[in-house]
Amino acid sequence: MPAKKTLPGEFQLIERLVQGLPISSRTILGPGDDCAILAPAKRPQLFTIDSMIEDVHFRLAWTTPEKLGAKALSVNLSDIAAMGGTPTACVINLAIREGLATRFFDRLYAGIRAVAERYDTDVVGGNVTSADRLAITIALLGEASRTVMRRDLARAGDGIFVTGTVGDSAAGLAILSGKLKASGAARKFLIERHVNPTPRIAAGLALAKLRPTAAAIDISDGLLQDLGHILKRSSVGAEIDVAAIPLSPAYRAAMGDDLNLALSGGEDYELLFCARTRLSEEALTKALGVPVRRIGSIIAGSKILLRGVGARMPMRRGWDQLRTGS
Repeated sequence: MPAKKTLPGEFQLIERLVQGLPISSRTILGPGDDCAILAPAKRPQLFTIDSMIEDVHFRLAWTTPEKLGAKALSVNLSDIAAMGGTPTACVINLAIREGLATRFFDRLYAGIRAVAERYDTDVVGGNVTSADRLAITIALLGEASRTVMRRDLARAGDGIFVTGTVGDSAAGLAILSGKLKASGAARKFLIERHVNPTPRIAAGLALAKLRPTAAAIDISDGLLQDLGHILKRSSVGAEIDVAAIPLSPAYRAAMGDDLNLALSGGEDYELLFCARTRLSEEALTKALGVPVRRIGSIIAGSKILLRGVGARMPMRRGWDQLRTGS
């Protein structure tokens, strides 16, 4: 019978994990006290929180500890990107179940550390507790740009744009779940897009500098559902050209002309934004540093109209944390 995996005590584990975490001059006092102390901010603060729970948001068999840690922070960074802000500091809560070795958490924090360093984010504290399943909760602070992108700023006549490609992460999850078959480079690409997303921090900052102000959201719950959040907050409708939805070659190889996952799948963490701009797709791509595609327009009303012949429409609207079958 294999030996039971053991962890050091709570405080010993915390002390081990916080070693070498990135700390900048924004932080007066980092991990080790009841609270961190941050220097006064120059601009309004952005504040977000997100959780990832084992067997709800991830399975350990599908990823590595490093990529899991990286994704846990990246999904929070994506919220800051959608507001056009700069991430500054975060705290992390780990709910730990039995059966995980100290080495696992060393690797988990290596992934967190790598992303924190890449996006200049201080990890200033956290907490450890026991639980029936592993959960990672991160609360993240950011600093707003001079122009803050919000969901209630869309107006009739605005173009609707998307960065990158959509549906890749949902296709990757379907492959991991055994619901979709793919092979070779397409399989590898789609799975990687699911387990290791890239937050569009630089694109969000660049977008916030453009005029006029854009309404924006990150695509975490599915393109249609996330667009719906903007429409509801802005009291407008939208017309979408399904033929313009940006799809990767890997998605096309796995899904063909089926747009179900592209329209309703989540966790791409691309930016969807609405703005009245004369800039072309090429100019926006250059300005944001990532491919940008116009997929439709904001219209009066409250409905989403899908335009396109021969496209298979989504069977579900998108991801809902409390309605997993939605």
